[in-house]
Amino acid sequence: MMSSGLAARWTLRGDCRDCSGNGLHGEARGDGVLSHDGAYCSHATGYIAIPHSDALPFGKGPFTIAAWVHTEDMLNDVTGDIAGKYDATSRKGLNFCLQTFHGVTSAQPNYRNLFFGIDDGAGHGAWSDCGRPGDCLMVWALCVYEGRLYAGTFETGNHQRGHVYRYEGGEAWTDCGAPHPSNAITSLAVYDGHLYAAASHYRSAGSSLADSDNTVHGGHIFRYSGGSRWEDCGRIGESEAVGGLCVFGGRLYASSMYAPAGLFRYEGKREWQPCGNPGGRVEALGVYRGHLYGSGWDLEHSGVYRFDGLRCCGGPLWTDCGGPPETNQTYSFAVYQGRLYAGTWPAAKVFRYGGAGQWEDCGRLDEELEVMGMAVYNGKLYAGTLPLAAVYRYDGDGQWASTGRIDLTPDVKYRRVWSMAVYDGRLFAGTLPSGRVHAFACGACVSHDRELRHGWRHVAAVRDRHELRLFVDGKRVAARAASVGDIANTQPFTIGFGAHGVFNGRIRDVCVFDRALSSDEVATMPAQTARTDLDREMPDRAILP
Repeated sequence: MMSSGLAARWTLRGDCRDCSGNGLHGEARGDGVLSHDGAYCSHATGYIAIPHSDALPFGKGPFTIAAWVHTEDMLNDVTGDIAGKYDATSRKGLNFCLQTFHGVTSAQPNYRNLFFGIDDGAGHGAWSDCGRPGDCLMVWALCVYEGRLYAGTFETGNHQRGHVYRYEGGEAWTDCGAPHPSNAITSLAVYDGHLYAAASHYRSAGSSLADSDNTVHGGHIFRYSGGSRWEDCGRIGESEAVGGLCVFGGRLYASSMYAPAGLFRYEGKREWQPCGNPGGRVEALGVYRGHLYGSGWDLEHSGVYRFDGLRCCGGPLWTDCGGPPETNQTYSFAVYQGRLYAGTWPAAKVFRYGGAGQWEDCGRLDEELEVMGMAVYNGKLYAGTLPLAAVYRYDGDGQWASTGRIDLTPDVKYRRVWSMAVYDGRLFAGTLPSGRVHAFACGACVSHDRELRHGWRHVAAVRDRHELRLFVDGKRVAARAASVGDIANTQPFTIGFGAHGVFNGRIRDVCVFDRALSSDEVATMPAQTARTDLDREMPDRAILP
């Protein structure tokens, strides 16, 4: 094991002790399990906390964090944080996580994407215009797939269709085709290694715009085959439009935007299994602690509902999780600091789920009316609004700070920030009615914009003097320039928990170095830190000597 610059090493073989000799021992909290085969399993609330110490090198200088992580193929929760040391009040520290976002608002924008960010609390840059995909009025969905960012659009003309576009940088977008004659692509999701798109007929009067001249009904789901080619994977019931797509328990689910209400599960080829409804429509689909949740859009069913599966006779099981107060519609979900949050209309409030039908008020976003897309980015929760199309940052205790408006279209009633995704180390957001995408950076961040495969993976995050780098299985997969100052704070260093949530899997052999390891050094780490018991579980033996 390389020892030069080693500040701490927690093998997690039955305990949380630091075996580097520096005495930085940890404490297991919550329901995690430390097994004697050397793998920490975090479960729903478990993580490891190492008290703040100046011996940990998280200040102005370089450092490296490395760990073995294991995730299952079929997930019933967000993937969560690998490690963190972040002060949400001062906005100083580091975040190292595996991002999986559902219910943003109709899309699943990030799925198993590795992220590393640092912040010194010195402010943030302005939103930058990343262009307009095609001739769209609304960017319904953003999604990261195979290292690229994709957008699903609404285009209103009689001969126009909803398209999927791929971002090429700057303000440039490449048309990846219109898989169906309907006017919108309302959702995107990555499932089983493929990009899926939901074709819909969007009733644009719901955004106080003129009705579309294109009246073709959608409800079809398509799988991307490259170029502008799409494979039809069938229609969900008699649906006119798809409300959301979501992967839960290794299966793809879709909801119906308009009547008839319904949730559907993909069974392969062009078959969709009806999963019923709780008495009304469920739209945004979220995953949290082993359950699939749906947001209510009907006045009598405006709360949040949990889908508990199908009975042996085929009938659906639904649990009413209560309605957030002052709410006529629930629009979006986010998991932040291990808790489930929901965005609502008509008071533009965000609520945190307290269990047993209870919802905690987390404040109103100024005088806005609706909260749509929400995403966790570099330690903070961000939310988009209607009618002014602003993006707010949650600062805790009911306080929200505006980062600016990103759609200034004049002479319209409503402007929306509907979609969000984390890509290329930045937060992206899509709007209505300008139909443009904007990007924002806070601190310095780098992301690996490909799905991290399940099983055991060796991951490393490096802060150099002017760059952040990410490694997977010894190979550098992403890098980005960094010009951030002192990130020191007095919060504990956590393993298996952070701003996104509890890590959904197992972790072992976490190492911290007080210097930036070189690419060659990181390349040797998987072989140096592997043990006989780990070797037996590793699916990719080729990286071992």
